[in-house]
Amino acid sequence: MKKPVHNPREVAEIVAVQALSFIAGDPERLGLFLAETGIGPETLRTAAADPQFLASVLDFVLRDDATVKAFASASQLHPTNIAAARQVLGDPHWERDVP
Repeated sequence: MKKPVHNPREVAEIVAVQALSFIAGDPERLGLFLAETGIGPETLRTAAADPQFLASVLDFVLRDDATVKAFASASQLHPTNIAAARQVLGDPHWERDVP
Protein backbone atom coordinates (compact mmCIF):
# COMPACT_ATOMS: atom_id res chain seq x y z
CA MET A 1 0.00 0.00 0.00
CA LYS A 2 1.40 3.40 -0.99
CA LYS A 3 1.78 6.11 1.61
CA PRO A 4 -0.47 9.12 0.84
CA VAL A 5 1.36 12.20 -0.44
CA HIS A 6 0.62 15.41 1.45
CA ASN A 7 3.37 17.70 0.19
CA PRO A 8 1.72 20.11 -2.29
CA ARG A 9 4.84 20.26 -4.44
CA GLU A 10 5.02 16.47 -4.69
CA VAL A 11 1.34 16.29 -5.57
CA ALA A 12 1.80 18.96 -8.25
CA GLU A 13 4.73 17.05 -9.73
CA ILE A 14 2.65 13.87 -9.79
CA VAL A 15 -0.14 15.71 -11.64
CA ALA A 16 2.39 17.06 -14.14
CA VAL A 17 3.88 13.61 -14.74
CA GLN A 18 0.34 12.28 -15.29
CA ALA A 19 -0.20 15.11 -17.78
CA LEU A 20 3.02 14.21 -19.57
CA SER A 21 1.87 10.61 -19.81
CA PHE A 22 -1.49 11.83 -21.14
CA ILE A 23 0.29 13.93 -23.79
CA ALA A 24 2.56 11.03 -24.73
CA GLY A 25 -0.48 8.79 -25.21
CA ASP A 26 -1.61 10.75 -28.28
CA PRO A 27 0.95 10.90 -31.12
CA GLU A 28 -0.51 14.11 -32.57
CA ARG A 29 -0.58 15.86 -29.21
CA LEU A 30 2.92 14.60 -28.40
CA GLY A 31 4.25 15.86 -31.73
CA LEU A 32 2.80 19.30 -31.12
CA PHE A 33 4.20 19.38 -27.58
CA LEU A 34 7.67 18.34 -28.72
CA ALA A 35 7.64 20.90 -31.52
CA GLU A 36 6.61 23.68 -29.15
CA THR A 37 9.08 22.83 -26.41
CA GLY A 38 11.97 21.97 -28.72
CA ILE A 39 12.64 18.81 -26.74
CA GLY A 40 13.30 15.58 -28.56
CA PRO A 41 11.69 12.27 -27.62
CA GLU A 42 15.09 10.99 -26.47
CA THR A 43 15.40 13.73 -23.82
CA LEU A 44 11.80 13.67 -22.60
CA ARG A 45 12.47 11.39 -19.64
CA THR A 46 15.43 13.48 -18.47
CA ALA A 47 13.48 16.73 -18.87
CA ALA A 48 10.67 15.32 -16.71
CA ALA A 49 12.94 15.63 -13.66
CA ASP A 50 12.99 19.43 -14.05
CA PRO A 51 10.19 21.25 -12.18
CA GLN A 52 10.21 24.06 -14.77
CA PHE A 53 9.67 21.53 -17.52
CA LEU A 54 6.81 19.98 -15.54
CA ALA A 55 5.26 23.44 -15.26
CA SER A 56 5.49 23.78 -19.06
CA VAL A 57 3.70 20.43 -19.40
CA LEU A 58 0.79 21.80 -17.38
CA ASP A 59 0.91 25.06 -19.35
CA PHE A 60 0.48 23.03 -22.53
CA VAL A 61 -2.50 21.16 -21.09
CA LEU A 62 -4.14 24.26 -19.61
CA ARG A 63 -3.97 26.47 -22.67
CA ASP A 64 -6.76 24.61 -24.49
CA ASP A 65 -10.17 23.87 -22.96
CA ALA A 66 -10.60 20.60 -24.83
CA THR A 67 -7.19 19.36 -23.68
CA VAL A 68 -7.87 20.36 -20.07
CA LYS A 69 -11.22 18.58 -20.12
CA ALA A 70 -9.76 15.46 -21.71
CA PHE A 71 -6.89 15.31 -19.21
CA ALA A 72 -9.21 16.05 -16.28
CA SER A 73 -11.45 13.19 -17.37
CA ALA A 74 -8.54 10.81 -17.93
CA SER A 75 -6.90 11.64 -14.60
CA GLN A 76 -10.15 12.03 -12.65
CA LEU A 77 -9.09 15.49 -11.52
CA HIS A 78 -11.10 18.68 -11.59
CA PRO A 79 -9.64 21.31 -13.96
CA THR A 80 -9.13 23.68 -11.02
CA ASN A 81 -6.89 21.05 -9.39
CA ILE A 82 -4.77 20.99 -12.54
CA ALA A 83 -4.51 24.78 -12.48
CA ALA A 84 -3.60 24.67 -8.78
CA ALA A 85 -0.84 22.14 -9.51
CA ARG A 86 0.53 24.50 -12.15
CA GLN A 87 0.53 27.35 -9.66
CA VAL A 88 2.39 25.26 -7.09
CA LEU A 89 5.10 24.38 -9.62
CA GLY A 90 5.53 28.04 -10.50
CA ASP A 91 5.71 29.30 -6.92
CA PRO A 92 8.39 27.82 -4.64
CA HIS A 93 6.66 29.32 -1.58
CA TRP A 94 3.22 27.77 -2.15
CA GLU A 95 1.67 26.52 1.10
CA ARG A 96 -1.92 25.55 0.37
CA ASP A 97 -2.84 21.93 -0.24
CA VAL A 98 -3.39 20.60 -3.72
CA PRO A 99 -5.72 17.60 -3.99
